[in-house]
Amino acid sequence: MSDAFEVQGLSVSRLAEEFGTPLYVYDGAEITGRFRDLRARLHPALEVFYSLKANPNISVCALLHRSGARAEVSSLTELVTARRAGVAPHDIIFLGPGKSAAELAACLDADIHAIVCENLDELALIDRAARERGVTARVMLRVNPAFSVKGSGLTMGGKPRQFGMDEEQLLAAGPGLAARYDAVRLMGVQVYLGTRILGEDIVVDNTRRILDLAERLARRIGFPLQTVDVGGGLGIAYFDNEKDLDVAELTTRLNPVVEAFRTRHPDTRMLMELGRFLVAASGTYVTRVRYTKTSMGENFAVTDGGTNHHMAAVGIGSYVKRNFPMAALERLDEQPTDPWNITGPLCTPNDVIGKKVPMPPLRAGDLIGVQRSGAYGPTASPVHFLSHGYPAEVLVLDGTAHLIRERDDSEAMLARQRLYDAGPGAH
Repeated sequence: MSDAFEVQGLSVSRLAEEFGTPLYVYDGAEITGRFRDLRARLHPALEVFYSLKANPNISVCALLHRSGARAEVSSLTELVTARRAGVAPHDIIFLGPGKSAAELAACLDADIHAIVCENLDELALIDRAARERGVTARVMLRVNPAFSVKGSGLTMGGKPRQFGMDEEQLLAAGPGLAARYDAVRLMGVQVYLGTRILGEDIVVDNTRRILDLAERLARRIGFPLQTVDVGGGLGIAYFDNEKDLDVAELTTRLNPVVEAFRTRHPDTRMLMELGRFLVAASGTYVTRVRYTKTSMGENFAVTDGGTNHHMAAVGIGSYVKRNFPMAALERLDEQPTDPWNITGPLCTPNDVIGKKVPMPPLRAGDLIGVQRSGAYGPTASPVHFLSHGYPAEVLVLDGTAHLIRERDDSEAMLARQRLYDAGPGAH
């Protein structure tokens, strides 16, 4: 019998039989182990805030929170998720370029640590909402710096962007900015330069430059530097010729930078946002082959799940068009013999999650796994296309599989729709 993929001793065959496919499986030990290893090596002054956008499942958030993570959220639902997962308000920050009035109000009502302000119009809205409630809003300024980062899979700053306020604009605003809004207390700076960074030297250099920028802005604008968020963007390796960050090397070089700043600002809270780095390696997207075929000399395996659940595998956004690591999960000891295109059930030629992937001869019923898929999976995908809905999500803890999201069925998909009945004779 062929070797099969397992999670904490549970075979993928058993998981697929119990929960069906398509299916996301998360290894809880991988999530907590990765967080605790980083936390043990990282300077204690640098707090880790979990970015819920990477995987907003409440059980994943709660698992990381129990290990010591705080929360960075970017929507009202993410805020509610973090609170229900047990994260205290003073350990939550809210950022994003298009916050609604309802989201700003919820932040103030929950009394979270800080709202990260992305533009001056938003600062005026925060001030108005705070005055209406008779409170003072704690605000960090998101800065789009004059410098940019190299070696990032997706650049978020250092060039024209919808994120944050340009460094030059803030420096030009000067001391008047802090005094302009009576119900706002400027108390920090946030900079997020990019994501999927795999160079230790880049992370260290980014952090050093962000801390220097925060000091200059606080002096120029005239506010106490109570919090600095250095972003993060730590990546993981997906593709050939990539390698994971060396956490020991990273922290050995990063910690002195943190310590130097801590010496200058002993009362300043220091934050790092991490999402993909914490959860991506834990996840496997499991899909079952329904049919195989050959078309014009190429092999195709048509599976029950595709880009509707795993849009990242297509190569959009920060990804170039290379395959995520993939395997025939029940046949790990069999040598690949031919290239296969792994496709899903959607009516579009773009529904290809793996192009010319080396595989053993595939057949109907095989389980295909897209590995390192714990971040930006179903929530970053068009799950409603063809009304297939969300896949099931399972978290394995201490050798036990827990269903942490039910699979959408037809009733779930139709529950929020309303049938318009125009009456007899309507056309």
